[in-house]
Amino acid sequence: MTTAVYTHPECSRHEMGSWHPECPERLQAIEDQLIASRIDGFLQRREAPAADVAELRRVHSDSAIGLVRDNLPRPGGESAYYPLDGDTSLNVHSWDAALHAAGAAVAATDAVLAGEIDNAFCAIRPPGHHARPSMPMGFCLFNNVAVAARHALDVHGLERVAIVDFDVHHGNGTDEAFAADPRVLMVSFFQHPFYPYSGSGEHRANAVNVPVPAYSDGAVVRQLVSEQWLPALHAQRPQMIFISAGFDAHRDDEMAQMKLVEADYAWITAQVMEVARQYAHGRVVSCLEGGYNLSALGRSVVAHLKVLAQLE
Repeated sequence: MTTAVYTHPECSRHEMGSWHPECPERLQAIEDQLIASRIDGFLQRREAPAADVAELRRVHSDSAIGLVRDNLPRPGGESAYYPLDGDTSLNVHSWDAALHAAGAAVAATDAVLAGEIDNAFCAIRPPGHHARPSMPMGFCLFNNVAVAARHALDVHGLERVAIVDFDVHHGNGTDEAFAADPRVLMVSFFQHPFYPYSGSGEHRANAVNVPVPAYSDGAVVRQLVSEQWLPALHAQRPQMIFISAGFDAHRDDEMAQMKLVEADYAWITAQVMEVARQYAHGRVVSCLEGGYNLSALGRSVVAHLKVLAQLE
């Protein structure tokens, strides 16, 4: 398997304050673990281009785009940050970082569909799955996975794609973006009740969003994947799969209260890969979402990538 890792230096220049858990050190922690695990040499490295505004517009309104583009703090101004909400801010580099994050997902989609690579992981920030079509929120500026999925549908002409979201928080922005689009199946689990307090009790033909209680472990998640996700994915027969890869359901991550470990992320990835092998020529693009314990994040990404690259 040829697995590419897309990233860009600008993704480490966006930051929201030294106190903020969604920090530039997250990408360095991943890089350190890739080297320590000795899988770095088996991965193809690609620099992410910047997305075009036209690509963002396939998901986001002009007002949502303008909130980010037009509110960057001035260099040397009174404040280094512009708050969008209580936990989401902009610094002077945020627009460029967000463009490269979305651009990584689009470029990975193009490369996978062109047959240049088998699959890809986008080591990017800011994350995306909370970003709604109408507004940024929840650490997220633009919805990277949604932009990529829409690109696959509207530019490449795919008829069916699936989005797998295993972040500990419900991907409300992604869910909203495709609520009325039968070409897109979204499957997710998320701790409930928990931010952003959505997804529970909503039933649609193109979504399998499974709320789970705090302190749920890998056995709970593996059962729901087997009993709820996989039947839906097999029924849809997706031509490509996108992953919102959040690793904040790890037992060491203090942002939430779930109890997954690296082996659980590897198992989930293997299930997704098998569905992709059957229906999508193995085509998978995975994008980093949450994960805030730096050591657990790095180890979990390595476990995820080992399966994507078929290194174990």
